Amino acid sequence: MPNMSLKKNEMPVQDPQIRNHNFKEVALGYSEEQAIDEANRCLNCKNRPCVSKCPVAIDIPEFITKVREGEFEAAYQIINQNSSLPAVCGRVCPQETQCESKCVRGVKGEPVGIGRLERFVADWHNEHITEKATAPKSNGHKVAIVGAGPSGLTCAGDLAKMGYQVTVFEALHLAGGVLVYGIPEFRLPKAIVQKEVDTLKELGVVINTNMVIGRTITIDELFEDGFEAIFVGSGAGLPRFMNIPGENLKGVYSANEFLTRTNLMKAYCENSDTPIINAKKVAVVGGGNVAMDAARCAKRLGAEEVYIVYRRSEEEMPARLEEVEHAKEEGIQFYVLTNPTEILGNEQHFVTGMTCVQMELGEPDASGRRRPIVKEHSEFTIDVDCVVMSIGTSPNPLIRNTTPGLNTQKWGGLIVEEETGLTSREGVYAGGDAVTGAATVILAMGAGKTAAKAIDEYIQSK
Repeated sequence: MPNMSLKKNEMPVQDPQIRNHNFKEVALGYSEEQAIDEANRCLNCKNRPCVSKCPVAIDIPEFITKVREGEFEAAYQIINQNSSLPAVCGRVCPQETQCESKCVRGVKGEPVGIGRLERFVADWHNEHITEKATAPKSNGHKVAIVGAGPSGLTCAGDLAKMGYQVTVFEALHLAGGVLVYGIPEFRLPKAIVQKEVDTLKELGVVINTNMVIGRTITIDELFEDGFEAIFVGSGAGLPRFMNIPGENLKGVYSANEFLTRTNLMKAYCENSDTPIINAKKVAVVGGGNVAMDAARCAKRLGAEEVYIVYRRSEEEMPARLEEVEHAKEEGIQFYVLTNPTEILGNEQHFVTGMTCVQMELGEPDASGRRRPIVKEHSEFTIDVDCVVMSIGTSPNPLIRNTTPGLNTQKWGGLIVEEETGLTSREGVYAGGDAVTGAATVILAMGAGKTAAKAIDEYIQSK
């Protein structure tokens, strides 16, 4: 029987006042009954508008049909044809602005919970299927991947399935990129990421960690070692600051550092050796998903008061609506239309407060959003002992500075052909945040898929 309910099946979650004191996953996932019921909301449209907005072109109606029929493993195999990281995407992909935004059911109600169904299918597979993936027969060609984040892992997975000998070079000690250092455990359990990485290894992908390309070895040296093509998915890990007085005080972090210490270096674990400030009042500057992650981590680390400080209105926040709602439920306070002008400190150079001004919105700027303008005589001070700057990142300059002939944007992003991911160097492809600047996991994965196809065509045509 079709389910014509105007609302999605609710996602079971931890109670907000319990979860804001632990790092266990917030969303608990659908039961089989809930998944089938939600799948029955899909109309299986002939023109498949949802697929057109999926960066990796998953056959969404087909996998949902299999869920409706209770064929969960068959549903997984359909997703797996196009996505190497289904359990990840089901959790962190912004479905509301992509596939679900085109769902016909969303015209007069809520769209089908495509992301929730993808997560269910991936989790069901991981729980019930113990068979290891089989590495395909080698075609004798070698490809190097720089960076084990979403774009690099996707590119590696697609090439491995084609028979390429793929080696991934990762600067950190764990594969996963932003999935392990940035996104917190309560949104994306690291065991999930490791499972996806292990599957790639079963396909024959070799992952070398603690390898800083541009220092340990250069792009040119990789070619000398016999790699016929290289994909650069090194991400955008260089933090930005506001250049206001007081940013060098003790207790001021970039969001990248704060989240890396918390997540990758396990500062949240009891008796952890990772140093992190024991703050009581934390201000997080910014309004994206990373800002929400940082604020929610600060709360779980013991902060009594946590503030989001954002210069535009809540309507203009780039963060997912779900993340904003979860933050509010957990007691995070929002200072919108507010911009910091100075971070205050004491004689020991520790943060004691932050001076801010109130803003109002003027005409739209180049981003299409209304430009924030300072209100006169609106200055006030927030009492804080820690400030986390979450106002964006840019690509690390190391690769572009050590690779002759690699053209970049003024702000540092690698310049590539949109259709292929090819850079200005023959045989060198790139994608993800190293090209676009900080963006979403799924867009990075889409870039990895595009590059894998182009690399295959390039090598086979030689």
